[in-house]
Amino acid sequence: MQRVLAGFALLLVALSLIAAIALRQTWPALEAYGLAPRVAFRPQPALPPGAYDLPEMWLARPGMAHDPAQYLPPGIGHLRRGEAYVFFLHPTTFLSRTHWNAPLDHLNSRMRAELAVRSMASVFNDEAGIWAPHYRQAALGTFMVDRPESKRALALAESDVRSAFATFLEQIPPHAPIVLAGHNQGALIALHLLRDGVRGTPIARRIVAVYLTGWPVSPRHDLPQTGMPACTRADQAGCVMAWMTFADPADPRQILAMASHYPALDGARADDRPLCTNPLTGGAALSAPAGANRGSLAIGDELRQPSLVLPSVGARCDPASGLLIVTTPPHLGDHVRPGNDFTAYDLALFWRNLRSDVAAREAAWQRAGHP
Repeated sequence: MQRVLAGFALLLVALSLIAAIALRQTWPALEAYGLAPRVAFRPQPALPPGAYDLPEMWLARPGMAHDPAQYLPPGIGHLRRGEAYVFFLHPTTFLSRTHWNAPLDHLNSRMRAELAVRSMASVFNDEAGIWAPHYRQAALGTFMVDRPESKRALALAESDVRSAFATFLEQIPPHAPIVLAGHNQGALIALHLLRDGVRGTPIARRIVAVYLTGWPVSPRHDLPQTGMPACTRADQAGCVMAWMTFADPADPRQILAMASHYPALDGARADDRPLCTNPLTGGAALSAPAGANRGSLAIGDELRQPSLVLPSVGARCDPASGLLIVTTPPHLGDHVRPGNDFTAYDLALFWRNLRSDVAAREAAWQRAGHP
């Protein structure tokens, strides 16, 4: 009888292990199904001409009262006032399944977008001005499923961004340098903007640098279509900085699966490792120790007193995965995703270094003889 019970117990353990493995393999699909919008896609008209002339259509712009992009942690002031104007595209903050695109009057997603601008775009507030449009972003669930509606939702978000970019160009000085930055969905839209609205135009000569984070950028299928090389040193202008931050053991399957639902800029499926430019080395894919990090920004819903965190972390570009790997990162907030995914802190982890990075690239742009 004891042998029968022992055998039955072993069978239960084996079945439990098999079930756990199966659940681990199928969980991404189950999660995707649970997050996908549960309503029919309804086409929406383009925004009316002049929509981005309205102040409420911007999360940040020069002259705005209580501009989240102008945040500075206690004890940190402006070291310079650059001449570049920054166009920043916030990440996905609309989590509902009730729409394929965020309604412009959805308060919760706007609040989260403002927080993202505060923690990410504030990197650039030593420059002349930061413009961050409020746009009808595609819902989080649209990136979890490979359906035609997902691409239509992204196209609507892109149409808003193109209108906002046109207004941005009209409002800033005609020859002023430009920094383009985006995170997650914002990075994907920025890639399309580079291909369709910047490359081959006079605007391209005005680009100081492009910062694309939280989304895989293909060196083979995306980068050539932008017309810009990857950054490899700090004194380089007109180049692309791109990275996705993970801690070991890193599991990027979820973010790579989301990206696989969209073709690369050349229309193909990206089959190479993502571009990794190390923000602590000026872009070179080298390892940098924690001592090279001059401070991370801790900010989030749950933090009463945002602050600059030291000591922080070093970082290395992993040649096998194309990920930026950090070891034992500090607590900056509660937005670490499964798989040791720290991409929500792609900019915050390197906040102070990136302020110097954009300054060095603007100086290089000016030395190149641009007006």
